[in-house]
Amino acid sequence: MAQAEMGGRVLVFAPVGRDSAASIELLRRSNISAESANSLDNLTREIARGAGAVFVAEEGLFGDACEALFDWVAKQPAWSELPFIVLTSHQERPAVTAWRRRLVTSLRNVTLLERPLHAITLISAIQAALRARTRQLEIRALLIAKERAAEDLETRIALRTAELAEANHALRQQIDERAKIEESLRQAQKIEAIGQLTGGIAHDFNNLLMVISGGLEMLDRQTDPARRKRLMDGMQHAAQRGAGLTRQLLAFSRRQELKPEPVNLARQIGGMRELLDRSLRGDVHVDFDFAEDLWPVQVDPGELELVVLNLAVNARDAMPDGGTLLVRAQNLAGANDAEFVSLSFVDTGTGMTADVQSRVFEPFYTTKEVGKGSGLGLPQVYGFAKQSGGSVRIESAVGHGTTIELLLPRSGQAPAAVEHHLIDLHVEPRKRTSAGSLLLVEDDEEVAALVGEMLDQLGYAVTRVASAAAALGALADGRSVDVMFSDIMMPGGMNGVELAREVRTRRPDLPFLLTSGYAGAARREAEAAGMRILAKPYGIDELAAALDLVRSHSAAVDE
Repeated sequence: MAQAEMGGRVLVFAPVGRDSAASIELLRRSNISAESANSLDNLTREIARGAGAVFVAEEGLFGDACEALFDWVAKQPAWSELPFIVLTSHQERPAVTAWRRRLVTSLRNVTLLERPLHAITLISAIQAALRARTRQLEIRALLIAKERAAEDLETRIALRTAELAEANHALRQQIDERAKIEESLRQAQKIEAIGQLTGGIAHDFNNLLMVISGGLEMLDRQTDPARRKRLMDGMQHAAQRGAGLTRQLLAFSRRQELKPEPVNLARQIGGMRELLDRSLRGDVHVDFDFAEDLWPVQVDPGELELVVLNLAVNARDAMPDGGTLLVRAQNLAGANDAEFVSLSFVDTGTGMTADVQSRVFEPFYTTKEVGKGSGLGLPQVYGFAKQSGGSVRIESAVGHGTTIELLLPRSGQAPAAVEHHLIDLHVEPRKRTSAGSLLLVEDDEEVAALVGEMLDQLGYAVTRVASAAAALGALADGRSVDVMFSDIMMPGGMNGVELAREVRTRRPDLPFLLTSGYAGAARREAEAAGMRILAKPYGIDELAAALDLVRSHSAAVDE
């Protein structure tokens, strides 16, 4: 018999008389499954197998043999309360009454029916007991389902926990790997930054060394006091430029000791008009717009002028087709009674992307070609503003120009009457005709002045231009040129190697000598193309030998 069917049967235990047979017959006629137990032990075993209810005559339970049954009842699971219907008599003796109390207590779920018993009473009591037992079995099924669900949930939780642990382990591995990659990237960025720095600094310092070492060599060859003075001035200013470059590096790192003093911006920057005109191209126009009641500011005047030059040169480079640079200053009252002067540099150039704007103040970051800048100009501006107690802001849009605004702290003192400005040297090389005419392409004024002296000593009539475009223009106007001498690194978009290739297409017979202070990609490109390169710094004898070599090689090719 299945467990469910056994749970719906009624066990009958009435060992005296015909109560057992009569009860079973009555129950079966009412479609209730009923079975008889022939002893207490048999009853206890059958109950353990499964029963919906137990109908028992109390006289069959007298004595000590009931302990096994009572023990089973006591050990029922929490959901179970097996119904017992006990058939009693009218006996009210104390011993019987005491026994009934114990029976009710031990069997727990007990219904007492007294003789004489009507059939409908028995059937009704049995059906109620079976309904109660059915609900108990349903509760058991729910508890089993709940336990299984809990076990399933625990299994799922365990699996999910294992998956999360595995995912966490994989994530940690990815984090560790990313940390390694980021560290490698930082190292690569450091190396790239050092490369950018050394490239630009090497180029600048080699130009300075060219002026100083070449000037010292030329001093021994000069007897003309005026020329010796020009050479001495050139070397002195080259040294000053080297010191200025060092200050720029220190300002970027905020280790430069500034010497702030009250400064009148209108006079200080206005006095740089000639210097700015020389530093910018002819197609770049500079306008000044200073408020009439402009407050003095507390800054280092020399460092301020370096900042102005840096921003002016950056604006020039951002306007390859020319444009206008507006330098504007106005008073600005800040929060907490702080007072600043807003110094803005507004250009009409190409503008910047959002990505470039977010990085312009990073050290060594530059969008210029290798050798065209160290990437320290704007970081030096940032360092100067912060170290002066102010700040710097930038606004830009591609195609709509750039505005860089410095907020400089107001000074409570009046500016000094005497102002000191940066000194700019501009020496036009002297020209002689003897060894032939030479077109010199050099954007650095001081290097051009020194090389012009060297070439003058060698007997060349020198025409000097500052860019590749100007050199091509000089060739196009029918100018007589016997040899061309050009720096590799130049502004304007075309370097010396590209210029040499263009000249070869126009004047294949024209001797061409290149020079460079930086061993970058352009220099390697020139060497690969078989172009002669004179490394900076060089002396007058090395220059003469290199020129003779390219001219003799050109003559041999023509023959």
